Amino acid sequence: MGKDEATTRTSVQQLPSMKEVQKELKTSPEGLTAAEASTRIEKYGYNELEEKKISPLKRILSSFIGPIPFMIEAAALLSAALGRWPDFIIIMLLLVGNAIIDFWEENSASNAISALKSQLALTALVLRSKKWIDVPSRGLVPGDVVRIQIGNVIPADMRLLDGDKIKVDQAALTGESLPVSHGPGDLVYSGSVVKEGQIDGIVSATGTHTFFGKTAKLVAEAKTVSHFQRAVLKIGNYLAFLSIALVLVLFVVAMFRGDSILDFIQFALVMIVAGVPVAMPTVLSVCMAVGAQNLAKKKAVVSHLVAIEELAGMDVLCSDKTGTLTQNKLSCGKPHCIAGNSTDDIILAAVLASETDSKDPIDTAIRAEMKDKSVLESYTVKHFQPFDPVSKRTEADIVESDGASIKTSKGAPQVILELAFNKESIREEVDSAINEFASRGFRALGVAKTDTGGNWQYLGIIPLFDPPRVDSKSMIEDVNTMGVDLKMVTGDELAIAVETAKQLGMGTNIMDANVLSTGDPAKKPLVDDAIERADGFAQVFPEHKYYVVDVLQRDGHIVGMTGDGVNDAPALKKADVGVAVSGATDAARAAADIVLMAPGLTVIVDAIKQSRQIFERMSNYCIYRIAETLRLLFFITICVITFDLYPVTTIMIVLLALLNDGAILTIAYDNVPVAAKPQKWDMRLILGVATTLGVVGVIETFGLFYLLEKVFDLPVGPDQKQAFIQTAIYLKLAVAGHLTVFVARTRGPWYKALPPAKIMLFAIFGTQLLAAVISVYGLFGMQAIGWKFAGIVWIYALVMFPLEDVAKLIAVRVFGRDQEPVLLEAKVKKRKIANVQSRF
Repeated sequence: MGKDEATTRTSVQQLPSMKEVQKELKTSPEGLTAAEASTRIEKYGYNELEEKKISPLKRILSSFIGPIPFMIEAAALLSAALGRWPDFIIIMLLLVGNAIIDFWEENSASNAISALKSQLALTALVLRSKKWIDVPSRGLVPGDVVRIQIGNVIPADMRLLDGDKIKVDQAALTGESLPVSHGPGDLVYSGSVVKEGQIDGIVSATGTHTFFGKTAKLVAEAKTVSHFQRAVLKIGNYLAFLSIALVLVLFVVAMFRGDSILDFIQFALVMIVAGVPVAMPTVLSVCMAVGAQNLAKKKAVVSHLVAIEELAGMDVLCSDKTGTLTQNKLSCGKPHCIAGNSTDDIILAAVLASETDSKDPIDTAIRAEMKDKSVLESYTVKHFQPFDPVSKRTEADIVESDGASIKTSKGAPQVILELAFNKESIREEVDSAINEFASRGFRALGVAKTDTGGNWQYLGIIPLFDPPRVDSKSMIEDVNTMGVDLKMVTGDELAIAVETAKQLGMGTNIMDANVLSTGDPAKKPLVDDAIERADGFAQVFPEHKYYVVDVLQRDGHIVGMTGDGVNDAPALKKADVGVAVSGATDAARAAADIVLMAPGLTVIVDAIKQSRQIFERMSNYCIYRIAETLRLLFFITICVITFDLYPVTTIMIVLLALLNDGAILTIAYDNVPVAAKPQKWDMRLILGVATTLGVVGVIETFGLFYLLEKVFDLPVGPDQKQAFIQTAIYLKLAVAGHLTVFVARTRGPWYKALPPAKIMLFAIFGTQLLAAVISVYGLFGMQAIGWKFAGIVWIYALVMFPLEDVAKLIAVRVFGRDQEPVLLEAKVKKRKIANVQSRF
C-alpha cells in the first residue's frame, strides 16, 4: 500500500457521514447566510489562534523574583536603611544589570504561537447567502461552504463535498513527503496546501479546535524548567540556608553579649552581601552568551540561552528524517528490468510518461535519471493524461521519429501489470520485485509502453526513495561516540524508516507510532518501555512526537528534538533542546531553542562540543564562586564569635564582589576540554569540592591572621592595627580568590589542565594588581599596608595554592561519581531487546 493511500485511509476512518456532519452543523451544500455566520462568530469565536502575550514590564520584573534576587534585594534594602548609599548603588547596579541581560535574552526568542498564527490562510472564497464572496479566513465559522483550489492554503478543517479528487500537501502538518489524494467525505486540515484540483467543502472546525489549532495548544502548554535554572536555584538555596543559619547563630551570640541591634544589623548586612553570589546569574548568562556567539559562527543560532546548558547534557536526540537525515527529494534506485528490457528503455518510457516541466516529485526524480535528454527530440507527445487517483497511472500518446504511434504509461505497479498482454506469465516476477522493494522501504513505480501492434509491454519497475544525506551517517557515529542516543522520528511508513535506518548505520528497532495511541492502560508501561529502547518511530503525528519526548523526560533523559514543520513545534518546545533544522518554518523556529542555518545535522556535533565546553566553564565558575562565598562566610562568623571583631568591612566585601566577579567574567573564554559524555549538574561533586576549598581557604586565612596578629611586627600603632589587618586580609582574599580559579577549572592537577585563555589571565592579574594598589595606598578609606606587606600576602597565597589543589583532588575522589558502569549497563540492556513491534 502506497504512502498516500495509507494516509487517505487513515484520514477517513471513524469519521461521521456527510449527512451527520451537515445535520450537526445545521448547514447544507448551499452554505450559510450572512446573518447565520455572524451569529456563529459569537458562538465559536474567530478562526484564529489565541495568543498570550507577556508584557515587557512583566518580563523585566520576573528577573527580580527568586531566591538569589531576593537575597540581593535584602542586602540593598539594609544598605539603604543604614544609609550606606554607595553600597546600595553598587548592589542595585548589579541587580538591574542582570535583569537587563535576562530581558534581552528572552526578548530575542520569537513567540511560537504567533508564528503558528501567521501560517493561517488570509482569505477564503465562501458561499454566503448563495453568493461566492471573499472573506477573511478569521471570519470563517463551522458550517461555512468554502471553495478550495490549486495553490490555496486550506483555511480551516473541512469535510469535502462532491467533486473531483484533489491533492493536498500536508507535509508541514503530518510529515508526509508527497501530496495526498483526498475526495468527497474526506477530512482536510487547516494549514495544508492544495497542490492539484478544485473542490468545495464544509468547515468542520475553526481556530484552536482544528488539527492545526490543537498543535498550537500543545506548543502553548509545553513549559519546562531548565536544568540550569534548577541548578542555580539549588546553589542559591544552599548559600541562603548557610547565610541564614550563620546569621541566626550570631544573633544568639549578639544577644548573649548584649550587643546593640544596630551593630547586629550592620553585621547582618555584611553576612548577606558576603553570602549572596551577586554576580552569579550575570556570569553564567555571559558564559552562555559568549558560547552562543561561538555557535553562531558554526551556523547554529541560539534563541534561548539556557538551551546551551541543556545541549551539553542531552543524552537522547530525536531527529526528524525527511530533510534532516535524508535529502528530502525522491531519487530512483536501480530498476528491475522485465523481458530483457534495459534500464535506459525503462527510464525513457517513464520520462515520456511524465508531464513536461512538472514539479511533481516523481516526475522530477524520473527526469533526473535521463542521462542523454537529446534522445527526447525523436519523440513528440501528442496527448498527456495526468495521474488520476482512480486509474493510478499517467499515460502519453507518442509519435516516434519514423511516424509510428505508441503509448507509454507509469504508475502503480499492479495497475501497470493489468495492462500487459502477458500479465499472467510475468505476474510472479512482478509481485516478487514489488515485495522485494517494499521490504527495503522503497516505493515501486511500474513502467510500460505499447508495441507497434498496440499491445502493452511491461518494461520494468523503478524503486523510489529519499536518499540519506551524505554526511548523516558520520554525524550519527559522532553523536553516538559522544554518548548521545539518536532516535529517528518520521511520518513515513515503517518499512521506509527501517530501510533508511539501515543505510544510516542505525539500529532498525523502529516503532510504529500507531502503538503510542493505545488506550489500554495495561499496555501503557509496555509502550513507555518500548519508547526507551526504540531506535526510531514511524508514522508519527504531532501528539506522538510530544508523547515520546514526555516519556523520555520522565525516564530522566535530557531530550533533544529536531524538526522543520508546524507538526514539530509542540515537541520542539517540550524538548529540553528544540532544534529547528535548515529551511524550517517560522513556527518550528519560534518553538525551537536552537536554529540550524546549515543543511543537515553535522553542525549539531559542533554545537554539542561547544555546549559541553560552556557547561564546563559554568561548572568551574560555580565551584569557584561557592568556595569563595563559604570562605568569607565562615571566616567572618568565626572571627565574630571567637574574637568579637569584624575581619573585613562592608566596602571590602563589595569590592571583592566587583573585582573578583568582574574579572571572572572572562571565564567564558577559558580553554577547557570537550567532555566525552553528556554533562549533567552533579551537585554532590560541585558542592563537595567547593565546600572543601572553602574550608581550606578559611584555615589559610586564619593562618595569615595569626601571623599578622602574633608574628609580624606591623608598622602601625595599636589603634591602627585592626584596620591594617583588615586591609591585609582583604588583599589575601582577593589574591587567593583568583588563584582558586586555577584550582577550580579542572578536576585533575592544576598544572595538567589546558593553558588558561590569555584574556582571563590578563583580567585576573590585572584585578589582583588593582587590589594590591588599593591595599598598598589605602584607597576607599582603608588602612595602607605598603608594598612590603603586600608582597608578604602574595607570597603566602602562592605558597598555599598547591595545598588547595591537593585538597581538591581528595574532594574529587570522595565526592565524584563514576558513571561509566551505568552507561555500559544501559548499552548491554538495549542489545538484549528484540524488535519492539513483537511486544504489541
